[in-house]
Order: sequence, then structure tokens, then C-alpha cells
Amino acid sequence: MSTEANEKLMHEVMEAMARGETKLFADAMADDFVWTFPSGGGNWSGSVRGKENVRKNLIAPLFAQFEDRYQSHAVRITAAGEVVVIECRGKVATRGGNRYDNAYCYVCLFEGGKIKELIEYMDTALAERVLAPPGDSLKRSAARQLPSGS
Repeated sequence: MSTEANEKLMHEVMEAMARGETKLFADAMADDFVWTFPSGGGNWSGSVRGKENVRKNLIAPLFAQFEDRYQSHAVRITAAGEVVVIECRGKVATRGGNRYDNAYCYVCLFEGGKIKELIEYMDTALAERVLAPPGDSLKRSAARQLPSGS
């Protein structure tokens, strides 16, 4: 797909996420999708591999901690070839009574019109404070390095 098509898809995904709808995001993932948290070294560091594994062992337990519908609003989306970068802000209350209003930068790598990998940069200290850790769903691995010039 072209840069424009990849960027358009992520605009549509993020517009849905701003409404609290996650289906389009799940549909955009490749079957061998990888979600990587390269930051830190704590509970929110590592990778989850496989679309169904991500949905079952990362997203579902995470969303189960939320009191209401999670929303994420794109601040900026930039695309170049197979890479789309999204700066966004999430907001939701947790069942524990805390706010989980995090700032993110997603680096999405596309292949064949699907998101092959999402590399997430976030405030890990906030996640550590207000969320139950993802447990064994994150398989500790080195973050994938972007090609130079990307």
C-alpha cells in the first residue's frame, strides 16, 4: 500500500478509537502482528506476538481494568512509506478509581496494507502506578530497530 493509504487507514482507526471503538484497530492488525513496548525494563517492557495473542492476553486484560470505555485521540499522524507515527492521548478511569490518561507515540510498521508491528512509547510510570501488570503476556525481547532514515 502507499504512504497515503497507510496514513488514511490510521486516521480511520484513530477516529474510531476516539469514539471508544476498537474493532477497526483489531481488523487492521496482520495475523502475525507484534506489539512492542521498548521502554524501561519493568512490567511494561517487551513484545506480544500474534494478533489473537495480543487481543486475548494484552488488550482484553487491560480493558477489563477500565471502568468505562477507553478513548484515544490522535494529536498528530505522520506517514512515510510503510511507517506511520501517531502521537495520541488516551483517557479512561480504572475500576480502582484512578485516572489512566496517558500520552503515547505509536510507530506502526505496515506490510501488505496491515499493521505488522506497533511500537508503543508511553508514560510507563503511570501504567505501573494505576494498572495491574500485563504478566506473562509480554515476552521480554529487544525492541525492533527502525531502519536508518525512517
